[in-house]
Amino acid sequence: MAMKSLSVLATLSLLALTLPLAIASDGLQDFCVGINTPVNGVFVNGKFCKDPKLVTADDFFLAGLEKPRPVANAVMSNVTAVNVNNLPGLNTLGISLVRIDYGVNGQNPPHTHPRATEILVVEQGTLLVGFVTSNGDGNRLFTKTLNTGDAFVFPVGLIHFQFNVGKTPAIAFAALSSQNPGVVTIANTVFGSNPAIEPNVLARAFQLDPKVIMDLQNKF
Repeated sequence: MAMKSLSVLATLSLLALTLPLAIASDGLQDFCVGINTPVNGVFVNGKFCKDPKLVTADDFFLAGLEKPRPVANAVMSNVTAVNVNNLPGLNTLGISLVRIDYGVNGQNPPHTHPRATEILVVEQGTLLVGFVTSNGDGNRLFTKTLNTGDAFVFPVGLIHFQFNVGKTPAIAFAALSSQNPGVVTIANTVFGSNPAIEPNVLARAFQLDPKVIMDLQNKF
């Protein structure tokens, strides 16, 4: 009996040691195909580590986030990412940041982050924000109008959006719980895939005429 209890205790201890490692090793890219040899392999986090003795304060520093970004595009917004690619000190830390500039009537269109929860804070202006729950929860919409200083959370993987409903440009900053959260913009993904999805597939899915689908695909 004592031996069995000891075995259970050892198993629990092992789980306690390995669980944080399992959580920390959540996927940081869209897929990771197994290979038998590392010749053509890459690290899952996509980066090698710098010799700690050569690390400086500059590896953890990035300037310029106070500067406005141009929003002369179809959605009238601009997302400036702060991630491991331009702030090397973020590597393996599991966080990243974005600055989002919105023109009048500009939007960050419906999208998802497959690997991160996001918390957004309005720096300037008024935004209508929201997210939609999964199919099993009935695709419920949670939405809120945010003003300067307000914050809102978008749960990991759920479709969400922001829309500038104010009369002036808006600015927001958002933190994400991954150094590489990924982004899937719904319209671009569905109508702008390469190669294009067969129009009849989308026509049935959206209950639209295939000609309408092809017109949408031509826009992306």
